[in-house]
Amino acid sequence: MKRLPIGISDFKELITNNYIYVDKTKYIYELLSSCKYVFLSRPRRFGKSLLLSTIEYLHEGQRELFNGLYIENKWNWSEKYPVIKINFAIDIKTSSEIYEVIRNEIRLNYKRMEIGKEREEKHVGLMLQNLIIEVSERYNKQVVVLIDEYDKPILDLIEDKNQAEEVRKTLKSFYSVLKVLDKYIRFVLVTGVSKFAKVSLFSGLNQLEDISLSKEYGDICGYTQQELEYYFKEYLKGINIEEVKEWYNGYNFLGSRVYNPFDVLLYLKKREVRNYWYETGRTEFLFKIIKQKNFDLPYLHKKYYTSEILEKFDIEYISIEALMFQTGYLTIKEEYKYENEEVLYSLDYPNKEVRKSFNSEILFYITGDYQIDRTTLINIAFKKENLQEIKKQIEVFISTISYEVLKNEYVYAAAIYGLVYATGYNVIIEDNTSKGRIDLTIVVDKKVVYIIEFKVLENEREKGKALKQIKEKEYHKKYLNCEKIYLVGIEFDKVKKELINFEYEIIGGVGK
Repeated sequence: MKRLPIGISDFKELITNNYIYVDKTKYIYELLSSCKYVFLSRPRRFGKSLLLSTIEYLHEGQRELFNGLYIENKWNWSEKYPVIKINFAIDIKTSSEIYEVIRNEIRLNYKRMEIGKEREEKHVGLMLQNLIIEVSERYNKQVVVLIDEYDKPILDLIEDKNQAEEVRKTLKSFYSVLKVLDKYIRFVLVTGVSKFAKVSLFSGLNQLEDISLSKEYGDICGYTQQELEYYFKEYLKGINIEEVKEWYNGYNFLGSRVYNPFDVLLYLKKREVRNYWYETGRTEFLFKIIKQKNFDLPYLHKKYYTSEILEKFDIEYISIEALMFQTGYLTIKEEYKYENEEVLYSLDYPNKEVRKSFNSEILFYITGDYQIDRTTLINIAFKKENLQEIKKQIEVFISTISYEVLKNEYVYAAAIYGLVYATGYNVIIEDNTSKGRIDLTIVVDKKVVYIIEFKVLENEREKGKALKQIKEKEYHKKYLNCEKIYLVGIEFDKVKKELINFEYEIIGGVGK
């Protein structure tokens, strides 16, 4: 029985030590056959480093590592190419550190390629240029350049715009030489989490092809459902595959729906549901940015986006939609084509793990507390249909939120949305019906659904508006296939910032 490759990103170690390898060489072969300068963005722990490692050993001609794989009988093993590897997966705390990080990576490549000592250069671009030319001349071959975590030095300092800008300038100089070294280069692959605009970081390198949302490479990283069931068949015995799918599947890069490998591997080892990726791959800089800016987080998945918006990210202009998509907190739910051939995408959380974990984090952002106890209590209350307990938990929860934050109906809805979403229920904000939008719908299971309307009232004489609106617009008709529908009106005092009215009615659905 082959071993689970948890934390293994070196292809040779994985193959020689009897770890499971999910064969991605079909995509690699197609990529190397059709592209020369490539960029790929994927969330953390998605297998980018293993992809680079596989390409490295392939160009080094180590055929014995590829026995039985798709590419074995298709690759020209008589041709070998030297590989330069640059890895920026190193924490930096100030912009001044980036020069030494680059110099150290250059130094390591000189040593590994056995071409003597690097030249003393102050310009980082000249460091890379000298390395590429000297390696090419030493081996009389074109060079393969693999750059991992290209964006991490900038993201480490993203809170400090000035320092992030200094790092960006340095990296721009570093990458700029690639555009004039075409005759020395066989293949370039740059990977990272975010995608900075070409004009800001890869100026002049117009030949860099972005495959992050190319359908033919949508499955180049991550595990598809078919791959999971084929390669891990022995580990799936006694496993609830639907639970695994609900918790960990769902990432979409316009190929198949895929799993984050790190999640699956740890689940198969420990055989218990946990937030494996979130606990170790949490994108710290994302929450730094969220704290800096006032984003309408609960409403992001109610909008439509072009591929340009999803790929747009820069120091001066931070698109929260692009950032959450690139880091894996949102993924493509559906694709829409219009008559003018423009393609739009809707976004959603990829799976239950991300939905629960992210909203727990947002609760901490709003209240300063992860609200674990409150989430558990309101979860039980909704499941047991205990409306008085639901009222109590919402009342206490709202009292924990800063007075300055509570401004309008949106804020109340967004806060409660985060609280309930962290339970793992199917929660829909601004749920569309033929007569209007429901503020919040909570589907506990196929039998029970809660339709909730929020109002912020000027005075107590206005009480009852929320429930009245639900009934007048017949929001419940959308859920008549459920056995029980709760219509819940929740109203807050605009001045006192507290719950002043909580009322509900029950409507029977099928068989009622």
